[in-house]
Amino acid sequence: MDNTHELIWSKCLNVIKDNIPQNSFNTWFAPIKPVKLINNVLTIQVPSQFFYEWLEEHYIELLRKTIKKELGVDGRLEYSIVMDSAYNHTQPYTIHAPTLNRKALKNPPVTMPLDLNKDSGKSVPNPFIIPGLKKLNIHPQLIESYNFENFVQGDCNRLARSAGIAVGQNPGKTSFNPLLIYSSSGLGKTHLAHAIGIEVKNNFPDKTVLYVSCEQFTNQFIDAVKNSNQNDFIHFYQMIDVLIVDDIHSLANKPKTQDVFFHIFNQLHQNSKQIIITSDQPPVEMKGIEPRLLSRFKWGLSADLQIPDLETRIAILRKKMYNDGVEMPANVVELIASSIDTNIREMEGAMISILAQSSMNKKEINTDLANSVIQKFVKSTPREITIEHIQNTVGEYFNIPVDKINSSTRKREIVQARQLAMFFSKAYTKHSLAAIGSKLGKKDHATVLHACKTVKNLYDTDRDFKKHFDELENMLKVKM
Repeated sequence: MDNTHELIWSKCLNVIKDNIPQNSFNTWFAPIKPVKLINNVLTIQVPSQFFYEWLEEHYIELLRKTIKKELGVDGRLEYSIVMDSAYNHTQPYTIHAPTLNRKALKNPPVTMPLDLNKDSGKSVPNPFIIPGLKKLNIHPQLIESYNFENFVQGDCNRLARSAGIAVGQNPGKTSFNPLLIYSSSGLGKTHLAHAIGIEVKNNFPDKTVLYVSCEQFTNQFIDAVKNSNQNDFIHFYQMIDVLIVDDIHSLANKPKTQDVFFHIFNQLHQNSKQIIITSDQPPVEMKGIEPRLLSRFKWGLSADLQIPDLETRIAILRKKMYNDGVEMPANVVELIASSIDTNIREMEGAMISILAQSSMNKKEINTDLANSVIQKFVKSTPREITIEHIQNTVGEYFNIPVDKINSSTRKREIVQARQLAMFFSKAYTKHSLAAIGSKLGKKDHATVLHACKTVKNLYDTDRDFKKHFDELENMLKVKM
């Protein structure tokens, strides 16, 4: 039996593996199967339309160069996309690379409502009402590596992670419906949302789970309006058992999209379907969202992800190293974790850069190499001031211990220091008012709002206070 196609694809994988991280390789290339090689055209089998589109968006140049390297300038690549088992009567359809124009697909995708905004017009069939479409045919759009096993727990995320596991084990049946996860960028809310979806699929294979970004949802709705398919759009989303919408704050100032999401939300919630949403803010701070939607966001649990402490950041890096099958000296790992403390993605990016520099330049991984990479990385990235830094700066300025600032004492000088810390935390960090209050004396968001108003009033009326404020602000800006 001729296995040339397997040998060629094996050589391609060897090249690809040297050019991307191990976890990316495991997620996007390990599942691919070579099918045939005819006339310098290699056909590979991928599990879904979503899988194909991800390769097209992120790895097409790497694939194109690799195929040309192994098959020559006339080498071409074709994808065979496997349809769901319910479609045994339908032959897998093929996309020809390097053109990779999805408008040339012989059959319209039926496994998910993905990027529908790209193909519009009367000639495009309604993607939300397809004869024979069953709930099991809806692709969840979940990234398998974003699971609970790879989500490192710490004090910064314990509540959100625990709630996520509870939802994953009993979707729609807990008091955490909706579950709203909020945090600054790069702290893991998208990872956690995917992890919940994966947990549901593992525990309840028959349940229909769908992850969709808010931007994607909005673009789909716009397309549905253009094609007069709004009702089909709504009915499609009302079929979902677990709906995950990422970056829900993007609905701001989009009244029509908010209205349709409101109706979908109500129907799902009334039928005990699980809703999971993520945001960079808690409901109380969202602007441009209708009150009736905000009130529903508060029906369940709002859980925030805070900046992880040093020990948790080290654990995150070690977990990534283990998953990627790489090693790095402990002092280098600690250096990365202590140098980049506000964004997990940036921290992991720095680690990857160090590994790449070591590999490409044949250099030993040590603190000198790490420092050179981190300095360049940090310089190109705006630094974020942390609440801890603000606390320490205010404490040093007034010669008041941080634990006193965070105490319940009502002494005037300590209250004023605490109010200034709250004001600067709101001004210079992306934390919610609730998170700031929690860090500064376990106060609620209303106390933080009151503190900010008090600081503004004193700044305008008290000359000594204004002097303290300006000097503190200058000290904080040195950090930026």
